[in-house]
Amino acid sequence: MAPNMIPDIVISRLPIYLRALDRLAQEGAEVTSSQELGRRLGISSAQIRKDLSHFGGFGKQGTGYKIHYLKEQLRQVLKVEREWEVALVGAGDLGSAVARYKGFAERGFHITCVFDSAPDKVGKKAGGFVIMSVDQMVQEIEVRGIQIAMIAVPAEHAQGVADQLIAAGVRAILNYAPINLNVPDNVRVQYIDPVLHLQRMTYYLP
Repeated sequence: MAPNMIPDIVISRLPIYLRALDRLAQEGAEVTSSQELGRRLGISSAQIRKDLSHFGGFGKQGTGYKIHYLKEQLRQVLKVEREWEVALVGAGDLGSAVARYKGFAERGFHITCVFDSAPDKVGKKAGGFVIMSVDQMVQEIEVRGIQIAMIAVPAEHAQGVADQLIAAGVRAILNYAPINLNVPDNVRVQYIDPVLHLQRMTYYLP
């Protein structure tokens, strides 16, 4: 099935399944079931089976899923069986913390260049990377063929940065800035704003 034919909500659950499978493998398990995955994730087994059915038959009735095989299949579906270079824009407190975070590389996403507009930051290091000027950003991204970028700049600068990234060939943006971006249809954006999640949770508090 073509990628744009599968609901985005289904794609959003695949990394959650993959993480659960990684944990099961670490625990020494070799086979699992939609029921077991459902118990661990709080998702119905029927929903898990329906989600996986979009991509073919990964298990057999009564025998469940072979964990290693299902992991590899999901990695291919999500295109994370390969290594991805990532550009990071913004080397303030948040950007520097992102640059130091080891979890990205462990999952195949390697931050390979960091940019900032502040003259006092350019030439210094963030997470082991020498910070480059945003004036070099478009050329550097084009030369490297980078398709993924993270934005960790103030909200008022985020759209301008996104425009430059897209012009350089970036097609996937993880946005930490607390603002929605206007992007073409062929560019994917994911937003990370902890305040929004806190506000959503406080609705349920007494």
